[in-house]
Amino acid sequence: MRYDRQIMLKKLGVEGQLKLLNSRVLVVGAGGLGSPVLFYLVAAGVGFIRIVDSDKVELSNLNRQILHWETDLGKWKTASAEEKLKSLNSKVEIDAVNKPLTRDNARSLVKDVDLVIDALDTVEARQILNEACVAEGKPLIHGAIEELYGQVTTVIPGETPCLRCILPLSVKRRRFPVVGAVAGVIGSIQVLEAIKLITGIGEPLKSRLLLFDAEYARFDLIKISRNPNCPVCSSLR
Repeated sequence: MRYDRQIMLKKLGVEGQLKLLNSRVLVVGAGGLGSPVLFYLVAAGVGFIRIVDSDKVELSNLNRQILHWETDLGKWKTASAEEKLKSLNSKVEIDAVNKPLTRDNARSLVKDVDLVIDALDTVEARQILNEACVAEGKPLIHGAIEELYGQVTTVIPGETPCLRCILPLSVKRRRFPVVGAVAGVIGSIQVLEAIKLITGIGEPLKSRLLLFDAEYARFDLIKISRNPNCPVCSSLR
């Protein structure tokens, strides 16, 4: 009964729901994007979810990080997120990793999952995650937000552009303005991409970048191409 409304979809059905149950997803970041991503993955019945984050809940997080509440101020985000998610769906296995993503641990975090969701807030961390996903051959669903804008693409190593192909190497600024609901829109799209990859329904955002402009309520879809000289993915065919 929990998943009845999903099972009613002819393209998903019991078979698709079982695929979700048997899937393993890594979400890096339990903040603005990570909150809706984690909520909807757990609600959809993804069987195993690994959460990676090393920050504590701050008051300035609460306009967009909907898994964290006033009573969680000062708590580790992984602990705060796990508490809410287990209350929502106790059948889902949560692996809360309370440490930062680094070059030393990225591949070990990625290697035993089926796909990875980028819910990070710095380009540097995203590039580390991208390199690990390419090295391990794991699909990566990228999302990013700022102000009233957001973007999503799905990286399939050896088939689509990787993040190094389309993003600059570094952006120095860490704090940025954002309207919280934008995170909800982009995070929800990332979960839909994950569900499509896991169940095989629909067409993921492969070699396409979806741009969302909340100010004018507009979505744009642009084609993106692999960089033949990309130092991360050019050797993959």
